[in-house]
Amino acid sequence: MQGNWDVTATEEMSGVRFSFHCWPSSRLEATRCVAPFGALYTPLKKLPPTSSPPTALPYDPIRCSTQNCPAILNPYCQVDFRSKLWVCPFCLTRNNFPPHYAENITEQNLPAELIPQYTTCEYELQTIPSQGSPCFLFVIDTCAGLGAGSKEELSELADSLIQALNLLPEDSLVGLITYGTNVSVYELASDAISKAYIFRGNREYTPGRVGELLGCNTRQPQQQQQQGSQPNPMAPGAAGPGAEALKRFLLPVSEASFVLESILEDLSKDPWPVPTDKRPARCTGAALSVATSLLHLAIPRRGARVMLFTAGPCTSGPGAIVSRLKEDDIRSHSDIAKKAEPLHQPAREFYSKLAHPTNQNQSDPKNKKNKKNSQQQQQTAAYHVVDIFACSLDQVGLLEMKELVEATGGLMVLGDSFGQSVFKESLRRVFQRYPDDLPQDGGTMQMAFGCSLQVLTSREFKISGAIGPVTSLNKPGPNVSDLEVGKGGTNTWGLGGVDPNTTVAIYFDISNPGNTPLSEGKRRYVQFITKYQHASNGKTRIRATTICGPWYNIPQQMKDNASDPAIQQQMMLNNPVKHSFDQEAAVVLTARMAVHQTETDEVADVLRWVDRSLIRLCSKFAEYKPDELNSFRLSPEFSLYPQFMFHLRRSQFLQLFNSSPDEAAYYRYILTRENTTNSLVMIQPTLLSYSFNGPPSAALLDSETVRADTILLLDTFFHVVVFHGETIAAWREQGYHEQEEHAAFRALLEAPQSDAQLIMDARFPVPRYIVCDQHKSEARFLMAKLNPSTTHNSNLDNNGSQGAQVNTDDVSLRVFMEHLM
Repeated sequence: MQGNWDVTATEEMSGVRFSFHCWPSSRLEATRCVAPFGALYTPLKKLPPTSSPPTALPYDPIRCSTQNCPAILNPYCQVDFRSKLWVCPFCLTRNNFPPHYAENITEQNLPAELIPQYTTCEYELQTIPSQGSPCFLFVIDTCAGLGAGSKEELSELADSLIQALNLLPEDSLVGLITYGTNVSVYELASDAISKAYIFRGNREYTPGRVGELLGCNTRQPQQQQQQGSQPNPMAPGAAGPGAEALKRFLLPVSEASFVLESILEDLSKDPWPVPTDKRPARCTGAALSVATSLLHLAIPRRGARVMLFTAGPCTSGPGAIVSRLKEDDIRSHSDIAKKAEPLHQPAREFYSKLAHPTNQNQSDPKNKKNKKNSQQQQQTAAYHVVDIFACSLDQVGLLEMKELVEATGGLMVLGDSFGQSVFKESLRRVFQRYPDDLPQDGGTMQMAFGCSLQVLTSREFKISGAIGPVTSLNKPGPNVSDLEVGKGGTNTWGLGGVDPNTTVAIYFDISNPGNTPLSEGKRRYVQFITKYQHASNGKTRIRATTICGPWYNIPQQMKDNASDPAIQQQMMLNNPVKHSFDQEAAVVLTARMAVHQTETDEVADVLRWVDRSLIRLCSKFAEYKPDELNSFRLSPEFSLYPQFMFHLRRSQFLQLFNSSPDEAAYYRYILTRENTTNSLVMIQPTLLSYSFNGPPSAALLDSETVRADTILLLDTFFHVVVFHGETIAAWREQGYHEQEEHAAFRALLEAPQSDAQLIMDARFPVPRYIVCDQHKSEARFLMAKLNPSTTHNSNLDNNGSQGAQVNTDDVSLRVFMEHLM
């Protein structure tokens, strides 16, 4: 609960969380609020039956008739039952109901989309044919493991993939590509003998060339082209010529499982010799290019996942990030900052281009029709998702491949080995299904494809942009602001693949000038329209979520006397904008902006921006007397915001020390796609304390919390750490927990482990589980996250602290707050 606004209820009922629930009515007042005006929207969040119909409505939605306003009928529309008209709240256009609505609609007989509590409605479109169950194309690195463990690594990976096959629906398609020095595309239609098509790994292939080499005629006969009898292969919904010939590489699980399991069981290390002074020739870029081209030619509008399993950097062909010579180091943060790495930018451009593969016949710039089709396709949400499972002690190129994953809405998992539970459990959870008791989606996989998001607003505010796993579809509109945040200049984005946790941050710009106050009772409206392809049957659905909120006009009398300190204090105390602040949502929106800025600005500049924003926010909303430190007060709505910013500044998202470019890209990508709760755990981890003094309790994330006789459970989202105090560890080493008379001690040891398991069971990617003892090396995972209130610079004798000492030069939260004041 934040003030008088139940923000968690709003999120549960609609999947939307705003930084402010009551907005100032002018741009000037909005600028003075400092914190971004935005929303965190989870498109596929499962909502309670009280806020949406239990099943998707089996018809197309009713839309506004205005050309620039595709708003969908919703409970906030004004309805004239006598004349059978409805008024769009976004453009105020009067629309006629279609005949089948007009004949039956009354105040007592409302369609589902007009029932007041149904602010979210989902429709299953009848005009678009089903595309069938999704396809899963496994792309396997056969250079897995650089030493003697390579065979075991491949065996672990093959075992995990065989288990994954049993989790897929029987009618979903599967395919297999392996790569090392060369790329092998396996034909699964042959039972008698394993057959594969080999591509040289040091070359770049266009989709058309891939089709030709796979025995598919991608060119239309000249006579058919002239007569116009053959449809354009790249038109939406149309498969290219010869697509049927490519179906032998993508078969239903029920038909291909035996052949696929046989190939996986016989999987062996890349046979090409590797000199001792060189890295293996790993053609990751060529393999991804062949995989995306195969799907693009065979099933252009059907949902699919390219699941890449890699164990090292690309060293050969397009997309290479390091040379094969071991004497050449892989790029570091300083190399990238100095632009001293010649392979980095070409690799980024190559992987980014793979997100929108084009057919060979579209490469001719003189062909205007092909050029138009190419542009049309580039403005379509991705149906083919690219996931990366990187299991290596070395970097693999996640930084360069991040744009490909982000543009397609893919997943990233980073681990040390294919034998780790981080990888094995995470892979299994990709195919997680909805509970069987759901009315319509029960038992279906929790994923969707080809997702696009359009945001409509009423006239008083506009859209600045979006930050998350999105790509701009370059669709302008009257509600698009000139002030860009993240990916702006549009009101529509492609999300590609989505799941129930995928969350997008939308930023708004209040455009209403201050000299035209809004009328009393005026409301603001925003509608999120999500279009996606359902995983169970390939049907296209549209989900429309409509939100209504209040405006706040400063009374004219207060405006006239704004210089009076008493009036200023009264304005602050009675300001509903202040009391509607959701500090948790605002922290996540600000963190995403900071992470997005790291792509173009130096981290030091981003940290300064975070500091300036916090100072301006506190000077606006805090109560204080100048030059009196003890007078500084923050209301409950803002009380936690500074400490969130303190931990954000120290987090792995803005601090690059002790992390590789791949790790930084991974952490930042996960932050920009997770929901509010998970994002807050990443920024400020949660800490639980277990002792003999009472039941488990939440503890401050502070070095003073560390005690010799307690156990701490730390959840950073990426790691779950069970930390034993010095005394607890000594008792455990002496085996007290194995004795009957010390059953309470045994229960104390088991409690944090069972709680840790509960956390990991509900998390994707699966966090790394660490059990450590005080003063041991792995205790660093806990100590690095604690507020360093006691350090080697502290005078421990004077302050009498009983906590652990943190060896760092970072300032503590207390010092940070003193400087802020």
